[in-house]
Amino acid sequence: MLTELQRAHARINLPAGRGNHEAPRAAKAITRENEWRQIACSAQTELDDITISRWENSRETSWHSATTPSDRYFVGIALKTTRATLTRGRRIIFDGTMPSGTLFVSAPSRQLSAQFQSPCAFLHLHISAEHFPTRWSVAAAEGLDDLILLRDPLAAGLARALAEQGDAAGHQFAHCIGQILAMHLARPELPRAKVNALPKWRLRRVEQHIAAHFERGISLSELAGVAGLSRMHFAAQFRAATGYRPREYLLNHRIEQAKSLLTTTERPLAEIALAVGFSTQAHFSTVFKRISGKTPARWRAASKNHRPDVEAMPRRRPSWDQDHIVSTAA
Repeated sequence: MLTELQRAHARINLPAGRGNHEAPRAAKAITRENEWRQIACSAQTELDDITISRWENSRETSWHSATTPSDRYFVGIALKTTRATLTRGRRIIFDGTMPSGTLFVSAPSRQLSAQFQSPCAFLHLHISAEHFPTRWSVAAAEGLDDLILLRDPLAAGLARALAEQGDAAGHQFAHCIGQILAMHLARPELPRAKVNALPKWRLRRVEQHIAAHFERGISLSELAGVAGLSRMHFAAQFRAATGYRPREYLLNHRIEQAKSLLTTTERPLAEIALAVGFSTQAHFSTVFKRISGKTPARWRAASKNHRPDVEAMPRRRPSWDQDHIVSTAA
């Protein structure tokens, strides 16, 4: 999946000789933004054809607006799951939950507004239009403009590579990642089909139905009936709106309910498993560890040490199984 990145990283990690020349500049490879998409100007920033910055916001609700420079493309990659609404003028481009790894693009000279309804963190790449083929020039910007990738393995891997490096990322490494991302986005075979998300009122009905009946088996046909759609259309639109397949959403909802019981009660694990809809404790433990990273017993022990608040389930789970593109039709 990350063949280009692996090759590039191998080149970057060759011995530099005569000392480490990257060290003085490494901390500045990824600039911290004080405001959304606003980078403090410096001589280096003005010269770089690929500039990477990081933006984080701990507020529950925030609204921002910015216009992409005429000679650049703007690419944002979510580092954590967040709810967002992207708009251009009065047109809504995206409204829903962005899982970690979601990528969105704004073309040169285009204004974009964003409203976030939860804390968020993003990597922002400001890439010179020269890195894209001529068909993605300013005159033909529609090809990439408003592109949103909910599930893209390469973009997610590139973001993870940069995030893991953090302030230690070197300029050459960061620049190489930006180049790979530009080539990836310009691929002619990149699927660009548009799938409308499940309307909010239908989604709300389905979520309420799951919340009321999660402890028993719920079929895809049952949920499609609640939404008033065929199974095929419901499954596609539900995934576009939440990032989950219906079955995945149900399992995640059950696990969040189990976390609440593990934190607030001393009930045995087998009893909790049955209470949240699992037929056996073994299946419950397997699913719990896959989603939470710990077994139920270890999670309960950890929660008793510092009693964290149980987080509400994010509507989207990062699942990098295939490219998945969503955009609201104009």
